Amino acid sequence: MDDRNLKAVGKIITYAQKAISYCNGLDENGFLANGVIIEACVFNMIQIGESARLLDDAFVVKHGDIPWHKIRGLRNRIVHNYEGVDTLLI
Repeated sequence: MDDRNLKAVGKIITYAQKAISYCNGLDENGFLANGVIIEACVFNMIQIGESARLLDDAFVVKHGDIPWHKIRGLRNRIVHNYEGVDTLLI
């Protein structure tokens, strides 16, 4: 794996681990009741989508079992939904 892909995957893992850690011990209602946690998770999901955009095409094809298009698409839906984030998306 080249350095660019390695850095992007490392960032994706870090952001995913952060979002998971914020939700540790929460059920769905607890998550939905805490705007700070929602915003923290949304931020990390945006960063995951940004990092996924940095992966080269050969890497994406080689790891086609991962829904890269959906990951990038979720980022776009979050960022361009100016009325607020639909928590059902995340």
